[in-house]
Amino acid sequence: MALATSACLGPVDGVTQSPRPVVRPDIPAPQPAVYVPSDRSQTLRRFYTRMENDLQIRGLMRTDGGGIDTPYTDRMVTDNFLEIALFDEHPAGTSLSQASPEPIGLRRWGGPVRIGLIQGDSVSPQDAAWQKSQARRYAARLGRVTNHPITYADRNANFHVLVLDDDERRQAGPLMRELLPRIDTETVTRIETMPRNVQCLVVAFFEPGADDYTAAFAVLRSEHPRESWRSCLHEEVAQGLGLPNDSDFARPSIFNEDEEFALLTSHDEVLLQILYDPRLRPGIMADEARPIVARIAAEKLNNVTDISALPGSI
Repeated sequence: MALATSACLGPVDGVTQSPRPVVRPDIPAPQPAVYVPSDRSQTLRRFYTRMENDLQIRGLMRTDGGGIDTPYTDRMVTDNFLEIALFDEHPAGTSLSQASPEPIGLRRWGGPVRIGLIQGDSVSPQDAAWQKSQARRYAARLGRVTNHPITYADRNANFHVLVLDDDERRQAGPLMRELLPRIDTETVTRIETMPRNVQCLVVAFFEPGADDYTAAFAVLRSEHPRESWRSCLHEEVAQGLGLPNDSDFARPSIFNEDEEFALLTSHDEVLLQILYDPRLRPGIMADEARPIVARIAAEKLNNVTDISALPGSI
């Protein structure tokens, strides 16, 4: 089709006509490229879907927050808190594939926690909106439970939740260094080489000589189906707040590798309340902390006759 350029039209019946407007055909807007996951990522997606289905068929991945079948006492909460908050599941220099807990001082955030999602191209628009909704609700819940300023933030986050598939995660080093220039090479390597049996992870950072966290990265696989993804969000963010270890005795709890519970439980909320109680100070060790923790736990459970009445899952 030929289009007129700058031609002038002559007079018609003594009237000079203005040039007619050029009508251009509609030009469609460029369409965004469709992300095509690699064969490896698609294999992982099938693997984690089968895993979730198998766990649910076996009655695991509960979302009820605990009930009359999972009673606990203040003594149990005290023991569980000391093991979960004052030991590190994967200390620096150890393998992610094998836990080797070491005693640590209590660590938590001293300033506001701003949780933000960074989603790779592998996350569909529908999943991206759903994930942000879940993160907002969870951040609000954590803020209420801990009485600490914890919010969801679209900008200026300091607790970064990276939602990436296998290929995106293997190339995430530049992104992490941009978000946190002081991140060390060992941590970047840990994340980029995360093995299949590690479904998700979190790394929290504190300044040398301090015990207050100031930044964190949680890495969630976009290959996970929704319930597994939400389970990872609950566990990794809660661990990044200062509960880094697991315990075989904690029940009902997400800090137990038996996968019985998928979401933060009533028991876990008590652990978070203890963690951010001002009577505990960052850096305190287990022996000194025990009597204080026992007192707080007794106060939290003293007037509760039905444990299932405590706040449950979102």
